Parts: sequence; C-alpha cells; structure tokens
Amino acid sequence: MASIERLRLAQFGNLELLANQVVEGFITGLHKSPFHGFSVEFAEHRLYNTGESTRHIDWKLYGRTEKMFTKKYEEETNLRCQIVLDVSSSMYFEKDGVSKFEFSVYAAASIIELLKRQRDAVGLTFFSDKIELHTQAKSSVAHHRFLFSELENRFVQYQSDKSSNTNAIQALHDIAELTHRRSLVVVFSDLLDDPSKIDELFQALNHLKHNKHEVILFHVVNKALEVDFNLDNRPYQLIDMETGEKMRLQPAEIKAKYVEEIQKYFNEIKMRCANYRIDFMPADVNEGYNQILLQYLLKRQKMY
Repeated sequence: MASIERLRLAQFGNLELLANQVVEGFITGLHKSPFHGFSVEFAEHRLYNTGESTRHIDWKLYGRTEKMFTKKYEEETNLRCQIVLDVSSSMYFEKDGVSKFEFSVYAAASIIELLKRQRDAVGLTFFSDKIELHTQAKSSVAHHRFLFSELENRFVQYQSDKSSNTNAIQALHDIAELTHRRSLVVVFSDLLDDPSKIDELFQALNHLKHNKHEVILFHVVNKALEVDFNLDNRPYQLIDMETGEKMRLQPAEIKAKYVEEIQKYFNEIKMRCANYRIDFMPADVNEGYNQILLQYLLKRQKMY
C-alpha cells in the first residue's frame, strides 16, 4: 500500500494534482456537497406580510401576542474549515503499509481540493507537543496552493524528523483560541495519548464545541497492529516512537489484555464523541484514505 501511494504521488507530481484526481472520483458518487455553510442564525422578528411563505412564522410568539411575526435570519455564510493534523512521532508508524501520517496528508489534501471547488475558506494546523503551523482559513487560489505546499514539505521532512511527542490536549485548546470565526474543525490523529487524561482531552474538544465549531475527528490507526495486535508469536523488541522506551515481549503473553484495554479506551472515546456531538470516524490506514473519505462523505451527505 505504501509503495502504491508513493508511486501515485510521483506519477501526479504533487499533492494538488493527486487530490484533484481523487476528488474527481468522489464527485461521481456525490449528488450534492457534503459540506455546507453553517445554519443561518436568528437575527430579529418582523411583521408577517400577507402572501408570504408561512415557513418562518414564530407561532409561539403568535400565541402570546395574537400577531404574526416572521423570523429574520442572518445571511448564510460560506464554510470555513480548519484541518488539523497530528504530526507527532507515533503518526509515522509504518509496517507493510502506508503510515498514519501519509494517510492523513492524502486525506487532508483531498478535503482541501473538495472545498477549493466550493470556493470555501480552508486553514491548516500541524501539532505535536505544540502548535507547529497554524494558518487562518482563506479561500484564495494562492492560499490553497500554499496549503498543498506545506503538506508536501511536511511529507518530505517526516522521513528524517521523527522525534516529537504528543500534547493533543494543549494543542486543541490553542486551536480553539486561535480559530476566531465559527468553523468546521477536521482533526486527524491516532489519539495515542495518556489514557488517564481522557477527561482533559474531551475538555479540550469541548472548548472547540463551546466556541461553536463543528468538530470531525478522524481516528487514524493501523487496526491490524495497533488494535488487534496481530503479530507473529515470536520475541519482539518494541520501541516507543515518542519516548524511545524499549520493551521486549512475546505477543501471545499480553495480547488478550492489550486488546481488551486498547478497545476499551477507543470505545470510550467513540462514546464520548457521541455524547459531545463530535462526528467520530474510524480510519484504518489499511483500507485506503480515498475509500475512508468517500464512505464518510456519503454518510455525511445523507444527513442533509
């Protein structure tokens, strides 16, 4: 899978051309845009004029005053989207397939291309143990090309720079403060942080929700290895990609307990996302980023 993706990138020359090709494929399966401007917000009442549509009459107010008023709304705005990529070392894990970071880069580029076609504003954020890049959402052609360039540059850099830890909690709080206008915030992360800090993680995600952002969380993971722990039954030395800590083990001795605990942690995240109205999307890198995205876009489209 990894070699195929790299050959595709080499074939098209850059991420923008590759994303363009992927989005062309999406469009054949989409009847309307899965991303919309946010719902219009109530501004004021005005007297109902005979002959107008009764759709926006405030019937509760009519019950109190016996006069018909319609609700006037602020004009609907175009979408603003902030794409957030976890670039910590654990995202670079790769074994017989595309890395979680590569998966996220390709998926992010495809979303940028899709939104570019709608003339929507897009921003980009990289985080590890701190914010490494944060751009405001803009809709100009020059800005979109800048975002593709930043993704490409990071794609090249990650081959030699794999030594950063994760602090998703602080990063998400910072993003909530830096993103001033109501936006769609799309996060790509493996969520491999301290499980004991799950409350703090959702406080950070709720900070985004409190600021009226819509949040989509793509949980990027190599399911076969990181969740199902499908390793040959022989001795391994595992190395933590963020701390460098080493551990020798026989997979069969810990597999049952590991699978139980990791699934419990990820199921808790999924359940809390539902409670906080955060759109949670499992993203197994072995399924391919274009299929994961298409499945999600089709699912989202049905909601509108």
